[in-house]
Amino acid sequence: MTLVRFIGTDGKVRTVDAADGERLLDIAQADGQPLEGTCEGQMACSTCHIIVDPADFAKLPPASANEEDMLDLAMGATRTSRLACQIWLDASLAVLTVKIPAQARNMQGR
Repeated sequence: MTLVRFIGTDGKVRTVDAADGERLLDIAQADGQPLEGTCEGQMACSTCHIIVDPADFAKLPPASANEEDMLDLAMGATRTSRLACQIWLDASLAVLTVKIPAQARNMQGR
């Protein structure tokens, strides 16, 4: 079980319990977070861009080259940016804190 903390664009914090094996994008969308995930996790857009708290970033497996390429297109990307569709929760993550960026760019043009 992982406790996920979402920091919204308004600064409000919401916490959600997530089971091991769940994808962060699915957890965020079920919680009503404004992450489109336009490409449905196919890494063809950056509409699920999130910013991971620096204390938690090192706990995650590194981003693939394809994910890094998509993050280059994300608005407001930082050193700890990731795509929520590429983060799978597991027992190694007791707590994961992520910030929802204020803007998103849909590279698919929908």
